[in-house]
Amino acid sequence: MQTISVFGSGAFGTAIAMSLAASGRKTLLWGRDAEAVIAMQRDRENRKHLPGATFSSNLIATPDITLASKSDVILLAVPTQSLRAHVSKHREALKGSVLITCCKGIEQGTGFLPSEVINDVIPATRVGLLTGPSFASDIAVGKPTALTLALKDQADTQLQALLSTPNLRLYLTDDLVGAQLGGALKNVVAIAAGIVIGAGLGESARASLMTRAFAEMTGYAQARGARAETLYGLSGFGDLVLTCTSTQSRNFRHGFAFGSGEALQHGVTVEGVMTAHAIVQTETARDRNAYDKLPVTYMVSALLSQRITLEEAIHAILNRPMKRELSPLSGL
Repeated sequence: MQTISVFGSGAFGTAIAMSLAASGRKTLLWGRDAEAVIAMQRDRENRKHLPGATFSSNLIATPDITLASKSDVILLAVPTQSLRAHVSKHREALKGSVLITCCKGIEQGTGFLPSEVINDVIPATRVGLLTGPSFASDIAVGKPTALTLALKDQADTQLQALLSTPNLRLYLTDDLVGAQLGGALKNVVAIAAGIVIGAGLGESARASLMTRAFAEMTGYAQARGARAETLYGLSGFGDLVLTCTSTQSRNFRHGFAFGSGEALQHGVTVEGVMTAHAIVQTETARDRNAYDKLPVTYMVSALLSQRITLEEAIHAILNRPMKRELSPLSGL
């Protein structure tokens, strides 16, 4: 029996490990907080992130990274901005395994996608991505979920079968860039959608924002070498719908709190914040006219950095030049 390891014992990493183990796979769950991981193994649940969801007998929670790194396939469920440090620290333990990243975002400073970060630290390592519309709480209790498994080099149906479970249906793509950008960019849009609803601008405004921002997502992804049809799938449109319409989304909740004037929650990973800033940083350095192609992303970054007010952002968006709606790629 092949063993699968999940590095990262937060809500999503734990949920994926639970789903794999419940389907009969021997699964190891590793986390950096040894005390918390030992408690999970003892209690047979992750009481902090997924209280009440019970581990199956095939799931072993361990603080021993040497044991966890012996698997052929390792899923990395760590935040994008922490990924480089994590992979660098555990480079030797990760070498030789297929690494499947589960994070969504763009690295600040470099503009790298998660797969590019990993290959920058460990060259020639085979890297994939598991992404799509999913909440950890649904996966942990066996609710049906469909995700995208992206692998650049080939369509590996064996890996697809290994990581699929009765409640977790995986669709393959070889567009690793597109799948990563879909997951990264939708977080930015989810923040914007939360701001719209939090500020009381209405459901109609949210629908308009989501539609036109999807054009922004697709255009940016294509400019970075992705295929447009990838964004139409689970890793783009599917994830966009989920995170822009549910209060379970951390990115949506962050935007809602900002838009409604509530205190922002600290200590919670909100990938869309750093992604917006990362895109603005890298694209402004590359193209002085980047704002015209990425108005939603620039507005989110400027709002969260307090460079503009909400009223100024609304006025700027509504007073953009009129245009025809020719296609989903016609821009905002």
